[in-house]
Amino acid sequence: MTEVEVLLRAHAPQVLTALVRHHGGFEACEDAVQEALLAAATQWPVEGVPANPRGWLIRVASRRRTELWRNETARRRREETVALLEPPEVEPLPEVDDTLTLLLLCCHPALTPASQVALTLRAVGGLTTGEIARAFLVPEATIGQRISRAKQRIKSTGAEFRLPPPDERPARVAAVLRVLYLIFNEGYTATSGPALHRVELTAEAIRLARQLHARLPDDGEVAGLLALMLLTDARRPSRARPDGSLVPLAEQDRSRWDRAAIAEGVALVSTALTTTRVGQYQLQAAIAAVHDEAARAEDTDWAQILGLYDLLDRVAPGPMVTLNRVVAVAMVYGPRVALDQLDRAEADPALAGHHRVHAVRAHLLDLAGEPEAAREQYRLAAKRTLSVPEQRYLEMRAAG
Repeated sequence: MTEVEVLLRAHAPQVLTALVRHHGGFEACEDAVQEALLAAATQWPVEGVPANPRGWLIRVASRRRTELWRNETARRRREETVALLEPPEVEPLPEVDDTLTLLLLCCHPALTPASQVALTLRAVGGLTTGEIARAFLVPEATIGQRISRAKQRIKSTGAEFRLPPPDERPARVAAVLRVLYLIFNEGYTATSGPALHRVELTAEAIRLARQLHARLPDDGEVAGLLALMLLTDARRPSRARPDGSLVPLAEQDRSRWDRAAIAEGVALVSTALTTTRVGQYQLQAAIAAVHDEAARAEDTDWAQILGLYDLLDRVAPGPMVTLNRVVAVAMVYGPRVALDQLDRAEADPALAGHHRVHAVRAHLLDLAGEPEAAREQYRLAAKRTLSVPEQRYLEMRAAG
């Protein structure tokens, strides 16, 4: 990414919030900002970056927004007034609220999760519709429709560009965290396609989580999510073989892990766990920290991990938590105990037939000394995953 692209991506949400606050109308303001970004991408490499990039973008976008406003039939009576308006150089509200307010708007509860993700990446992340579509391996028209519907939905609900009242903020922040978590997970382990990672998504999720943490430094779950992302992404350099196939955690070259990211993540989650109410992202980060702090796979403190999964299962139960806990049970109490628990867990409709159930059962059968049965489960898992790197790994294990 060039210096100009980095600048544009960093300033885009601030410019959008300035326009929305001054002019109103999220959709028209977003269109005006996109045109300003396009103008900057064309002019700045030739003419040089202006001394005040944010001010330049606000001026250009605000002029374009004024032009759009003039063309709106319902607002023709305001044309003369609008023509006299000067774009704001400095916003009256502190910038600290801007990105948080925009994130909360993009994750409005009236939107579907898919629309929340797409709108967040477009409006706050600064990704183009094409970039988002490529990251999720869907047609650009599909993402465009999601964004368009999301903006129309926000408009129809009468949502205003302001922070929600205090009693609504926890739920709204929780929605933002869920969206950032979804973005990161899709980037770290792509659910389909030829690539194991989509670095543009993990990087964007971490960047936005950092911004959110800067604005809500005392929120333990915000810190926990950022820690989880850092501790997980630290392993990325050793997660894939040269052919792109998956390398499981126990087989990874830990000397290639990002120790600076691990140290930052451990510090974040340690502080959050001791100073704030415990939540699901903190617990997941704590589990990741136990893995990352083990010098060798055999040094992993599985008893501590199982205890953390027990807590997580009470705080935020879910099918993937259940599966991961079963693996921890196997490492503490043996594969037979874990296989019994896996059989019971598979009764959950969310897990029935899931490729990861077969993959976990294969792993447990391997540990139990049943290689033939394990290979059959690896073959079933390989057939059911849509991820090519995972498929390669599972087929390799099935081949023995």
